[in-house]
Amino acid sequence: MDIIERAAANRGWIDETWRKITKKMPISVEQARKLDTIPYTARDGAWSNPHGISWWTNGFYPALMWQMAIGTGDALYREEAARAEALLDEALRRFEELHHDLGFQYKISAAVNWALTKNPASLRRALLAANLLAGRYNPNGFIVAWNENRPGWSIIDSMMNLPLLYWASRQTGDPRYRLIAERHADHTLRNFFRDDGSVHHIVIFDPETDAVIETPRGQGFAPGSTWTRGQAWAIYGFALSHIWTGRPEYLAAARRAADRFLERLSGDNLPDIDFDQPNEPCAKDNCAGAIAACGLIELAKLAPDSADRYFDAAISLLKAMDERAIDWSPGEPGLLSQCAGSYSERDSWNMKMIYGDYFFIEAILKLRGSRTQLWLI
Repeated sequence: MDIIERAAANRGWIDETWRKITKKMPISVEQARKLDTIPYTARDGAWSNPHGISWWTNGFYPALMWQMAIGTGDALYREEAARAEALLDEALRRFEELHHDLGFQYKISAAVNWALTKNPASLRRALLAANLLAGRYNPNGFIVAWNENRPGWSIIDSMMNLPLLYWASRQTGDPRYRLIAERHADHTLRNFFRDDGSVHHIVIFDPETDAVIETPRGQGFAPGSTWTRGQAWAIYGFALSHIWTGRPEYLAAARRAADRFLERLSGDNLPDIDFDQPNEPCAKDNCAGAIAACGLIELAKLAPDSADRYFDAAISLLKAMDERAIDWSPGEPGLLSQCAGSYSERDSWNMKMIYGDYFFIEAILKLRGSRTQLWLI
């Protein structure tokens, strides 16, 4: 049974949700064009981005525009995707500010533009980004996450950036990019998973010996706790690596991460920032739910023995967001609310974030049967 068949029982809700998205998104575009940068979060009726052009989320807005272009055929979104992608050229010029998130920034923007339009400038952007990401590889087996004198830091988020490297090998015929991606995935599989299927956000290695030095809390509640967005990155990131490589151990890893996510998910289907955080104050990160939903829909295709469970869980997450965490009001940019950057940063709670909108809309398009997947083309 394919996704379209599985979605049939929810067709009315899916179509109505898509109708509301198509009604709301022109407002987001109108507000985005008032900025001299790329939207990150929406407050008080306007988009903002205080972090600058190199910020890790800046590829999600053009990617969101490509999703809307694919879903609607409206040239407005194609033009806006190209406009935002061109803004990211400044980040490439300031390459010393870029970190491990180059896949978020260029795989789902420039590489998609190349796939759909054959724009040679987009190809150059994406290949340059792939080379910068490959240059972060430590031969012990991991991609270095950040700069600022942290040469041994690796994070679970990097699993989602590997499609840029797989894509670069397919484009160039050079296996080096793919091999770096696989080595990083293997290293993450060995070092990030706990026995219960949860994952660390950060593991700090000795950059010379590869010995584990520390597993700090990162953006979660405490060392040893389970940051829900990190768990979602593991679900979707390992599922994508399996699709790109066919390696069964990556699918098994994605399923372990998904099973643990679903075991810990609260009854309201709106994920906390961290599965181990105190009950009060109640702090949610619906970005984690949207990311997980995308990964679970893929697992429903890849794991026939658990397809119903994964698919039903994705639907439950998305419906909970629609009912209690989406801002459908007219005149306000941004959709998904109650998102959070970090547990320890209270001022990052209860925000709208552009990548929450991106993953929510990606999931709805999957349910509508879109066969153009930005992480894979």
